[in-house]
Amino acid sequence: MLHHVSVGVADVARATNFYDPVMAALGYKRVMEFMPYAVAYGDGAPSFWVQLPADQKSASPGNGNHVGFAAKTRNAVHKFHETALANGGKDNGAPGPRPDYGPDYYGAFVIDLDGNKLEATLVAAPSKAKAAKKPAKKAARKTAKKSAKKKKAKRR
Repeated sequence: MLHHVSVGVADVARATNFYDPVMAALGYKRVMEFMPYAVAYGDGAPSFWVQLPADQKSASPGNGNHVGFAAKTRNAVHKFHETALANGGKDNGAPGPRPDYGPDYYGAFVIDLDGNKLEATLVAAPSKAKAAKKPAKKAARKTAKKSAKKKKAKRR
């Protein structure tokens, strides 16, 4: 659904010292730059922008806003968190399961140098065995309903 997201920062060059290694921890890289105004990260197309505010006023993080990045593995979630902290970010939630968000949700939360809230998330896909059980159960219920209808029709 989203094409891209951007966050405002006070100094783009300073921000890239944080974001270059943090995005690399998740497998993303800098894909576009318009220094000293903006840089973009992604895995091909620019999806996440770090930039000076367009109104040329001071950057400030939005209350309640945060950006969640997709991680490919739990190890990437841990690496994201560790790398962010090693580059001046603040812990806002250590890597781990988040059962309140769903049974397969695993994430970590940090705050960047300018106060922007970031998250790395892995939502494990249901195993093939689990996925296969659902259609099988549905088919079994359908068959049971048909059998019940036939028995009912025979009694009449």
